[in-house]
Amino acid sequence: MSKLKTVKGVQHRLKVTGRGKLLGFRAGRRHLLSGKRAKTKRGLRRPQTLAKVDTRKIRSLVPYA
Repeated sequence: MSKLKTVKGVQHRLKVTGRGKLLGFRAGRRHLLSGKRAKTKRGLRRPQTLAKVDTRKIRSLVPYA
């Protein structure tokens, strides 16, 4: 049986919590920030946990995380 390869691009973009959940950065923080409210931008700072549907897909891309 051969080892599974990790997709490095996914590995750099995600963090695994102590309980095994995946944290990912939110969309909407790259550009056009002058038109967004300060409250919105503050809320986009912290990473959010990924949905269970997405987690299942990504586990196959990062098998040993």
